[in-house]
Amino acid sequence: MRELGIPFEETLVPFGKKNAFRAFSPSGRVPCLIDGAVVIWESLAIVEYLAERFPKAWPINHEARAWARSAAAEMHAGFNSLRNMCGMICSLRVRIDPYPPELLIDLARIDELWNDGFTRFGGTFLAGDKLTAADAFFAPVAFRVQTYGLKLSDRSLEYTRMLLSLPSMQEWYTSALGELWRDEEHEREVLQSGTLLADLRQPAR
Repeated sequence: MRELGIPFEETLVPFGKKNAFRAFSPSGRVPCLIDGAVVIWESLAIVEYLAERFPKAWPINHEARAWARSAAAEMHAGFNSLRNMCGMICSLRVRIDPYPPELLIDLARIDELWNDGFTRFGGTFLAGDKLTAADAFFAPVAFRVQTYGLKLSDRSLEYTRMLLSLPSMQEWYTSALGELWRDEEHEREVLQSGTLLADLRQPAR
């Protein structure tokens, strides 16, 4: 939404507060988009809701749009090994050695998927020359690549660096480094994945 200039107001609710998300999200999960009386509490549904009002959320070309929707849905529903073994956290640096076979399978599929998009549509982004929801769904993967030093092809790493340089991603990263709270359970899971190399955050309060 930031990259496409779609106006919204962000409300940040830290993890770790029991049932805090249930106050605004029917599932008790985030993200959740509230537009007046309309509440959309699931990420794919949020994208489709936005696309009805802002068509640039998906590619205009029908082939690219179909591919982008498929790629986003695959990310949304899959890559469980990547999610479980490389917990999402922006502010740590962790080395994984050795790589579990299941993680290598997920990374190989991401490489294959991304390079398919680059080859088909010949653009800077996954489905052409403009950022779309497909790229947004893989934004957390870019942070995981940075956090864990994940091994991908040169073309995929170039794409990752480009995503990380976007103003919205830089804002996200800066905000993460400035967080003063900690989710200890999540951090324990992250540190079980490998060896901690660096903690770039401000000290917790």
